[in-house]
Amino acid sequence: MKIFVLNCGSSSLKYQLFDMKDESVIASGKVERIGMEDAILTHEPTGKEDLKLVTEILDHTTAIEKVFNYLVDPKYGVISDINEIEAVGHRVVHGGEVFSDSVKVDAQVKAAIKGTFDLAPLHNPANLVGIEAVETVLPGVPNVAVFDTAFHQTMPKKAYMYALPRILYKKHKIRRYGFHGTSHKYVSQKAAEFLSKSIEDLKIVSCHIGNGASIAAIDKGKSVDTSMGMTPLEGLMMGTRSGDIDPAIIPFVMEKEDLTLNEVNSMLNKHSGLLGVSGIGSDMRDIEENMDSNENAKLAFDMYEYRIRKYIGAYAAAMNGIDVLIFTAGVGENSNILRKAIANNLTYLGIEIDDKLNNIRSKEVRRISTPNSKVEVLVVPTNEELMIARDTLRIVKSSK
Repeated sequence: MKIFVLNCGSSSLKYQLFDMKDESVIASGKVERIGMEDAILTHEPTGKEDLKLVTEILDHTTAIEKVFNYLVDPKYGVISDINEIEAVGHRVVHGGEVFSDSVKVDAQVKAAIKGTFDLAPLHNPANLVGIEAVETVLPGVPNVAVFDTAFHQTMPKKAYMYALPRILYKKHKIRRYGFHGTSHKYVSQKAAEFLSKSIEDLKIVSCHIGNGASIAAIDKGKSVDTSMGMTPLEGLMMGTRSGDIDPAIIPFVMEKEDLTLNEVNSMLNKHSGLLGVSGIGSDMRDIEENMDSNENAKLAFDMYEYRIRKYIGAYAAAMNGIDVLIFTAGVGENSNILRKAIANNLTYLGIEIDDKLNNIRSKEVRRISTPNSKVEVLVVPTNEELMIARDTLRIVKSSK
């Protein structure tokens, strides 16, 4: 079965086409600046010449039509007929409390996704646009929605509830939802497979550390806590997001700086984190390059590492133990400096890493802990698109 995986933003989309016989990617690409005359389509067919095209693409339906045209193009195509695509999997950021698993899309599902727009106003409307665009271009082909929040729906109430008046939960569903669930699910399963152990026997702390970052406590394969909350702003210090702060700071700063609600929201989401503290940028590579010469860069790194370490310790306590520590996503997979700093401050858990193994760069799952380490420390490259394809295959097969 060939499955098309789509991730739609408000003015962009990313895609991969999988052949599920061997889970290989036979084409991938993206469309940027949708809605403009100089939109950019990048198409990368496996084993063929890449294509980069600047053209007018005014909506998502047109963008998807162009992508599908190139999938069957004599020069750039990888399939002979668009009907070879038997299902489409869609990344949907927020499933609220409605969705605890991936689901085949129908009218009720689309209505439920609309009902979560206020929880994810920047993402879910665009995700639904992608679904409806595919329905237009490929009528009759099953669409599957895969939710970032679904994996975390196994959290107990004590973990997901906030200490706010209960009426706010009843009226507005204000609670912890968590994100990066597709990634946490994938890497935890991959870790168990790598260790040749049943995930039912493992207590895992998964660190998805990228420009956006979150940590999940995974006990017996189920998420029992996670650092992001009702929105992706809570938790760790990130590239441009503040993470946890005293809530009273918000009205204080609004009054002192005469900021509107939108302005303070922008400050917390786009101008804080590594960028706000360092003054250099939001990319960890830039921070590490300047740590020795710039005290603000050093402070940003130390704060970043400290927050991650605190959450790892908290989740070891939450699960009453830890068997596996996973690093994944852009920073987690590539920053040996950050991994070493974190591990060196977790020796009380019996964590011990091998510097030589930690310094190796690889796209494969690898162990970086020593044989004496009481906790297996792994670097697991994430693959959210493959997890979406797998879930899509599972849901389509189960619905037949």
